[in-house]
This record gives sequence, structure tokens and C-alpha cells, in this order.
Amino acid sequence: MLLWRNIVLSCTVLSVAYFGHACDYDVYKCGAFAPGDVQIGMLSSCFSKVENLYSRGAPDIYNCSAFNPVSFVRMIAFIYTVETINNSSFLPGVRIGYRICDTCCHASKALQSTKRLLEFNYTEPGHCEFNQNPKIKAIIGARYSEVSISVARLLCLYMVPQISASSSAEALSDRLRYPSFFRTIPSDIHQTKALAKLMSYFEWEWVGVIHGDDDYGKNALQGFLENAENENICTAFIEPLPHYLDFKDIDMMIQKVVQTIQNSTAKVVLVILREELVYKLFTEVIKQNISRTWIASDAWSASHNISQMKGIDSLGDVLGFSFITGPIPGFKEYLQNLAITPGTENRFIEYYQKLGNEKDYLTKVVDITQAYADRLAVLSVAHSLRTLLKCNQTACTGNKDFPPYELLKELKQVNFTLDNQTFYFNASGNFVNGYHLLNWAQNKSSGQREFVVVGGYQLEQEQINIHEYFQWYNSNSKTTPISICSNACPPGKIRKLLKPSCCHECIDCLEGTYSNGTNLLNCLPCQNGTWSKKGWTNCTPKTEVYWKWNGPQAIIFLVFDIAGFILLFMNLIIYLVFRESPVIKQAGGYIYLLIMVGLALSYTSVIVFIGRPNVHQCRARQVLYGLGFSLSVSCILVKALRTFLAFLPRHRQHNVKKFYKPPVIIGFGTFLQVLICIFWLIFDSPFVDIQTSNDSMDITVQCVEGSGMGFSFMLCYTALLALICFILAFKGRKVPQRFNETGHIILSMLIFLFVWVCFTPIYVTKIKERYSVQAAAILVSSYGIIFCHFAPKWYMALCKKKDEVTKEAYIAQASNSRPSIASILTASSGVGSLASETGLHLSVSQTSMNLNNSGIGSISSACILNTNKSSNSQQIRKRLHRMSI
Repeated sequence: MLLWRNIVLSCTVLSVAYFGHACDYDVYKCGAFAPGDVQIGMLSSCFSKVENLYSRGAPDIYNCSAFNPVSFVRMIAFIYTVETINNSSFLPGVRIGYRICDTCCHASKALQSTKRLLEFNYTEPGHCEFNQNPKIKAIIGARYSEVSISVARLLCLYMVPQISASSSAEALSDRLRYPSFFRTIPSDIHQTKALAKLMSYFEWEWVGVIHGDDDYGKNALQGFLENAENENICTAFIEPLPHYLDFKDIDMMIQKVVQTIQNSTAKVVLVILREELVYKLFTEVIKQNISRTWIASDAWSASHNISQMKGIDSLGDVLGFSFITGPIPGFKEYLQNLAITPGTENRFIEYYQKLGNEKDYLTKVVDITQAYADRLAVLSVAHSLRTLLKCNQTACTGNKDFPPYELLKELKQVNFTLDNQTFYFNASGNFVNGYHLLNWAQNKSSGQREFVVVGGYQLEQEQINIHEYFQWYNSNSKTTPISICSNACPPGKIRKLLKPSCCHECIDCLEGTYSNGTNLLNCLPCQNGTWSKKGWTNCTPKTEVYWKWNGPQAIIFLVFDIAGFILLFMNLIIYLVFRESPVIKQAGGYIYLLIMVGLALSYTSVIVFIGRPNVHQCRARQVLYGLGFSLSVSCILVKALRTFLAFLPRHRQHNVKKFYKPPVIIGFGTFLQVLICIFWLIFDSPFVDIQTSNDSMDITVQCVEGSGMGFSFMLCYTALLALICFILAFKGRKVPQRFNETGHIILSMLIFLFVWVCFTPIYVTKIKERYSVQAAAILVSSYGIIFCHFAPKWYMALCKKKDEVTKEAYIAQASNSRPSIASILTASSGVGSLASETGLHLSVSQTSMNLNNSGIGSISSACILNTNKSSNSQQIRKRLHRMSI
């Protein structure tokens, strides 16, 4: 079907040459005409597609179909504006005429129509003779960039002005390739920037893009991708669709695109397509029940045809930019009473009237304010004509038969005001009046969408403006829709960008840095001496770590330490109460007290571990322990040596016994430790060390024992004393059990040696817990002595019967023992002979016992107890078994 006929016409003769050969003019005949002194052409697109693209056999055959109300209304706006100017005194004495041809939204058909307009003033039928001064002085159109680009290539050869009201492709701003092209809208370079900033405003960083495969779609896509990168917006998918509706696989391609949308995680989709393609796309989207947030390009952002689709409410939300619009006074009434003006021809109106639509049909299905840009295009020509024709209030004196390029010069300088806005073409031939931001608001009563201006974009400021009253509500969640590739990173983490850059993984902030917001790209450093651990959301001052008095470690050790003091105090009471008893005298007399003093020093050293360390505490706690334990072990050494000497062979006792001087042994053993500690404190003194770590919020305040040499000598010396005690006790282990303490000495020294052998590797590794281990070692060692040396005496003093611990009982216990038992009893107290202290009457067969003031007796090598030989030895052994001395 041709634009005005359902017939197929063909040229009888066509030439390769573009102009000047015979042809059949009926093929190129345009659909609307009005006479005038100055003729303006218009390339309309009242029909949306060419049906026979694949079966077209001759170059002149174009069967057009799919009537488009929007393009039709824009064409009528062109006519209405021309008639309004003609009916005014704006161009006195000059009437503007027009000729309108349809492009059918196809570039080749548009070239055919343009050729017809340029050949309008032929001299005689059958001759296509081109005139350097054609009757058509300017052409308004085309609607789509793909078509305008093709036409502009032709018109620039002859410098015929072309003014489009909707072709926004950035390529048309190229003054070198398209010097005669103008448009009453901004270039897509601004729209794509506005689209990217809109997505950035709503924090949509993960979007899909559907675009046409024509020049408009490709250029718009490229511009958007460049601006999206600047705004940190990434594309989840990019899907092209053919520009032509009659493409044979269009339905299959749309289904593929819809499936891509369905499978994608992107919740926002930018659609850069012509209106008719969007309608087909949304038909499938509604069918598949897919809901997204759709961003419309100017080509369909104000499409009534789409906004009134059945099921449009289930589609999701729609936002889009439209060109600045304005009122066209009287145009609505003109459409409602649409008729062909007398003296003109218009087969487009005739076709529309045959469709039988009602009077208000066009005003309901088309947003007539979108035709404002077409009105501006006509007014731009009119203002240029007024200057070119030298018009005043009464007449236009200029030459009406001027070449088109003269009008082109005036268009470059045109500047006029309308509806309080100033309009002019910039250096690229574009108007720069910005965009409206439209929201497709839901109308629950009608089930359709209404266009509401909720903001705009200012070209010069490159800024998005959103009206304060506008709140973005997603139709399903009632919240701002989220379209991201990866989930937001919470405080304490930052984004590590992947490819594409909008996809990321969340990683913890390192020590000493933090993040206190979501989706931050960098962690913030801690300031003013504060610090943070890995993954923290803020920085805090570090905490000093030591054994605080209210800390769990300190409380535990204090409990055991106080318990030790209580045991010592209880032991002191028992000592004072039973100090004259054989049990206490045999335990060592004053040595018993010295051991308690040593243990008290050891327990005191544990207390010094608690609290914030200072240099005096660091020195005191190790020295107290070293001296205290050395004193205790030296006393135990005396007891071990006493037993060892008593059971040496008689020929060796005399030589060794002269070294048995308890005060000297105890004093010397302790004095050596004093010397070690003095040298340690002078040359390698302990000090306070404050340690910080990047992976910890703790400031460790601790004591350091210098280089460790002095501390090692102190421990080794104490261990040496303990080892000697152990060896001596082990050598004397065969003494009758009821008469010696070798087992207790062996056990207590084993405990001490085992504990400190375990402590040594822990101390060497310098782990933070080494001081806890040392304090525990001190307590265990001290408790070992208490329970091995004191506890048995408590039992003897408190639990045994009095007749079992009397002087006579001791005599009976010793009756069947070896002769040297007398020596043990004699030397037991260390102050005087046990015989003289207990009142035991001992007979010495060869030599008497000479006791000196130090308490060390010269034990005879042949001591024989004068006892009743007739006593029953078996009965004595049973009594010895019940005793525990």
C-alpha cells in the first residue's frame, strides 16, 4: 500500500544519474501540499514500516503500512503552525507554503521523498530537472536519526537547511559532514550523560541495555557507555534489536532479549529503541510477567500508545527523559475539528478520516505537547525568513526567490523567545534547552500510566534535578529499587572491584584502618594514636594489658596464693603448739621455721606479679622467689644431708660429719643466691617493656628479665640445690621408712624439677603466657613442699595418739633399728642432741656424744642403745609400723 494508494507504480525509465532523466512522477508524488510564496518541505513518518523489504523487485516500489498517530499529530502540528503564521502579520505579504512526503521510517524511502521535494519545480512533465534554486527552501524532519542522517547527506550537497524535531543522534552534530542540519532538541551526547547521572543518583550501578542497531541506537549506546564508566555504572548485558519492524526474525530476537532480561540480575534496563519496537518488546515482557525498572530514551519516553498497553501496570516502573515541551495554543481544538484547509491537499488526513476514529481520539492517544519541538522548527524558519526578507510591520521587501543557502546563513543566527524561553542553535546546530524527567505514574482506576514531570536535566550545569515531592516507589517493594552486581559491603569492609568494575567482593579493613559506611572503596586510617583490628568499623584507644587486680587470672592466683599463706599460718600455729614434741624436733626445729620463711617469700613474689608492672616490681618478684626458694631448698638440703650421713659406713662418717653444719649450709646456700641476684640487678637488671602489635588492640606492659642470663643463673642455681637434695635423699632412701623423710624430700624435689623443666621452654619462646606459667610454677613448687614436708607432721601432731609420740615410744621405735638410728635422733633438731632434748637415756658403749653449741654432735661410730634385750622384737616392729616420724 502506497502512502495514499494501495497500488504499485513503477518508473519506466531510471538512470544511474541522480537528476535530469525522465521518470514517472506519480511514483514520487507526496501526500500533502499547500501553495505559498516560500515553500517548506516536511519529511513525515505517518506510516511506520515498509512491508516489502525482502520482496521488493524494483527501486521505486515501497509499500508502506502501520499508521502512526504520534507522527501524524506532529505533522498536523507543522501544518497548524504554518497556518498560524500565515494568518498573522508576522510575515506581512508573504505566505508560507508546504509540501509533505512520508519516509515510512525507512532511509531509502526518505531519500526518494527528498528527491521528490527537491524536484518540485520541474518545467514540464516527464523531466526531472534539478534547479540550483529549488522551490523548497528548507525541509523539516525526519523523525528518526537513521533517516535524518541519510537525508542530511543529500541535502548538504546543495546546502538546503534541514531541521529535525526529534533526531538526536550525536553524529548529526558533525558540522563537517552535515553542515546544513539543525535540530530543535539537544544532542544525544547530553541525553546519554543525563541517563548515566540519573542512574548514579538512584545508585543503580548494574543495568542492562537494549538498543537499536541503527546509527541512532549505536551512537546512543556508545555515548551511554562512556558516561556510565565515569559514573561507575556497569552493564549486565547489551542486546541489539533491528531498527526495521519488518525484519524477518524480529519476533525471535525479541524473545531472546526478553529471556536475557529474565536471567539477568540487573533490575534496571535502559531501552534505546523506537516506539514501535518498544511496544513489541513490552508485549513479550508482559506475557512473561517480568517486572523491572525501565529507563526510556526520548524516542518513547512519552508514548501514549505504550503507556496504555494492556497489562502495563505489571511491567514495573518507568522513568525517562523527554525534550522540553510547552503549550501550543489552540492546537487541541484544531485536532478535535481536524479538516483539510481549503486550497490545500492532504491525503494523510483523508486516510486518517477513513479510519473512522472519534473526534477526541488523537488528543487521548497522543501527548500533543510532544509536538512542541515541531512548532519550534517552523518558527525557526519563520524568524529566519523575517530577517532574510527584511520584513517590518507592514511588508517584506526582500527577494522571495532566494537560494536555500541564504536561509541557512540566517538560521545559524536565529534567536527568538517563546513562552519565556530563549531558543537558538549552538555551534553544532542544536537547541540546548535540556530535558524533562518523566515518571510513568500508575493510575489504578484506568490501569494505565500517566506522565508526570518529576525533575529535569540542565545541560550547561550537567546536573540532575529531582523534585522534592517525588519519592521513588517500586510497584512491588515500595522502596527504591536496587540494581547491583554484588551485595553492599557493610561497615568494616571495603569493595575490591572485579571485572566488570561494578562487581566486587567484600574484604575486611586491615589493622589500623576502618570503614564506617557501606560500599566504601578504601579504608580510613586510624588517627590520634587510636587503633583498630581487622574488619573494625571504628578506631579506639589501645588497652594496656597486665594482671589487673580484678582480672580473672589475678583472682585465681590470689586465691591459691592466699590459701598458701593460710596453710603457712596454720603450720606456724601447729609448730608453736607442738614445738617441744618429738614430732617437731625430729622435723628440724628452727629449720622448720626457715622453710616457712622461704615459702612465704615465694608466695609474696606471686603477689608482685599482679598490677601494672614497674621496674621495682620487676626486680622484686624474681628476687623474692629466688631467695625464698633457695632458703627453703637449703633447709631441705640439711635434712637430706642429715639422713645421708647417718647411714654412711662407719669408717666414712667421721670424715664427712665435720661438714655437717646446718647454719653454715643454709647461710652459704642462700648467700650464693643473694650474690647471683645482686650481680643480676647490677649488670642485667629487669626492666619494664611496653609492646604493641598491629594485629592486637592490646598494649602489653610486662617485665623483661634483661638478657635472661641472670634469671637463668638464678633458676639453675636453685635447680642445682634441688638436684643435690634429690640425690642425697635418694641415697638415703633405705633408712627405715618410719625414721626418715627421704621419700618426702624426693617427691618435693621431683615436683620442683619437673615444674621448672616444663617452664623453661615456655620462657625461652617468650610467649605472652610465660609469666602465668611462672607464677603457677611458683605456686605448685611451694605447695609441693608444704604437702610433702609439713602435712605429714600435721598428721603426726594432730591425729596420732599421745602415747605413740612420747619419749618411750621413740625408744621403742628405735630398739630394733640399726645403731646409727641414734645418730639420727641425736642430730635431729640441729640445735642439740635429740637425746638431751627429749630426755631419752642412751648408753654409749665406746664413746660418748659430745654436743657442741651449734647442735652438731660427734656421733660415735659404735652407738649402742641400752635397751631391754628381752623385749619382744616382733611387738616393737608392729609399733614401729604404726608410727610415722
